[in-house]
Amino acid sequence: MSADITAGPATGATSYAFPRLEQTFPTLTPHEIERMRRFGEPRSFKHGEALFETGKPGPGMFVVLSGHVAITQRDGLGHVTPVIDQGPGQFLAEIGQLSDRVALVDGHAEGDVETLLIPPEKLRALLVAEADLGERIMRALILRRVSLIQGGVGGPVLIGPASLGDMARLQNFLARNGQPHHLIDPATDKDAADLVARYSASRADLPLVVCPDGTVLRNPTETELAMAMGMIGNRAQNKLYDVAVVGSGPAGLATAVYAASEGLSVAVCDARAFGGQAGASARIENYLGFPTGISGQALAGRAFNQAQKFGAEMMIPVAITSLDCSNQSGAFALATECGQQLRARSIVVASGARYRRPEIENLAAFEGRGVWYWASPIEGRLCAGQDVVLVGGGNSAGQAAVFLSGHARKVYLVIRGGGLGASMSRYLIDRIEAAPNIELMFNTEVVAVEGSDGSLERVRWRSRFAPDDVHTLDIRNLFLFVGADPATGWLAGCGVTLDRGGFVVTGAQSEQNHGRPVPPLETSVPGVFAVGDVRSGSVKRVGGAIGEGAQVVAALHGYLADAMKPAL
Repeated sequence: MSADITAGPATGATSYAFPRLEQTFPTLTPHEIERMRRFGEPRSFKHGEALFETGKPGPGMFVVLSGHVAITQRDGLGHVTPVIDQGPGQFLAEIGQLSDRVALVDGHAEGDVETLLIPPEKLRALLVAEADLGERIMRALILRRVSLIQGGVGGPVLIGPASLGDMARLQNFLARNGQPHHLIDPATDKDAADLVARYSASRADLPLVVCPDGTVLRNPTETELAMAMGMIGNRAQNKLYDVAVVGSGPAGLATAVYAASEGLSVAVCDARAFGGQAGASARIENYLGFPTGISGQALAGRAFNQAQKFGAEMMIPVAITSLDCSNQSGAFALATECGQQLRARSIVVASGARYRRPEIENLAAFEGRGVWYWASPIEGRLCAGQDVVLVGGGNSAGQAAVFLSGHARKVYLVIRGGGLGASMSRYLIDRIEAAPNIELMFNTEVVAVEGSDGSLERVRWRSRFAPDDVHTLDIRNLFLFVGADPATGWLAGCGVTLDRGGFVVTGAQSEQNHGRPVPPLETSVPGVFAVGDVRSGSVKRVGGAIGEGAQVVAALHGYLADAMKPAL
């Protein structure tokens, strides 16, 4: 039984769009389909009927038993582009169908079509129960999302100049969350120019974001964009989870993977994107098992997909504003920024740290518009051939400097101290010293930033030994890697003990825990645990965060088992 994957108008682009075609669109054998039948139910479609539609929640994975299905992309500008045709023995889904996400493409029946529909919860069960088959399916689901991202297929259209700071801000948000999108410059595209004119958009309104359903947003916030795209839903409102994880950096993702794989119901919240600060790292080279290095985005993306495979519900971007530890009806309550409530029997604090903002004049006015706290390929393209300033002396700063040196004409690395040896790994120092376009500026600090029309244009800096001698550089991109403060403000008033720096105190360190045996990762409030960078005394490394995320699951099992015991 074979599938006609070259049929239809997408033929010419197929091999280009999907370089790993056989892995991206494998054909199942009759025996494999029989093994899958217990997870699904038959569904029939007449010619022209929609199996799934862009912007609407996908019903799950379809296995085509007979007939053909045309997959097309439809954007908010009215353009319909063929993607590929799929036929008997092939399955229709991508990674979003693991968690009831909206469809990114349209699927319509070509002639009469017979399918087997496997809903998301049964799809996750299939991936676990049928290991070999599940591996092939999971790989295909991931590769399809990667292909959509690389091809700019599906998702919103961002209209505005590529050099616009807010364009980079929204691009980064979408890229960090694994969301396909594409850019159109109104200076070179008539449709985009007409839309800008129709909405009388000023520079402050750009970029315009056109969602697949035609909704047009003017320079939206990340939350506004997420809501318009269906990234944020109401699925958690009436549920009680075994554990809620606040933060989806390496520690939070590790907790989600191990807890969900061991049968606990898990919800994970994050205010911005999965991966945390590690997710913004251009290359991590000292993490066990990756001798050639791996980008933080790739490492976090694998863990994100893995957590969904085991059934963890990923709620991103959802900001948590407070924790109610009164434990009414045996549950903690998390309040979200959008006014909802998330209830769970236990809490894991993995909120990590927020980028520290140094005392620089006018800094807030240019954040996301030339002032950056991360260095991704998007920022790399923005500063191609330009001079940039990077402030910081730790490993994150070193990784960013090396990465940006491959794009920028010159990188001025500004360090307040007199050297790098005490704060940066030796291999990074060696690379920085070997890079001809990285200039080290010790005992120096940036004091002000300037610009016009919302874009950074100049940076002022001075020597710490000559504070009155201020110099000015024409700089359009400033990168700040000056450490981070713990993201624990949402814990105020709930009884969780913090140290002087605002980090969460755990285990016997907490005064409230003296006299009672407690797991080393439990806070002063029973049932609330802390892992990763947010925890007082933790090792601020990716490997350490992942280890704590795995370690806490045993303590969760112990707490939940005790909580379920009847009172004597």
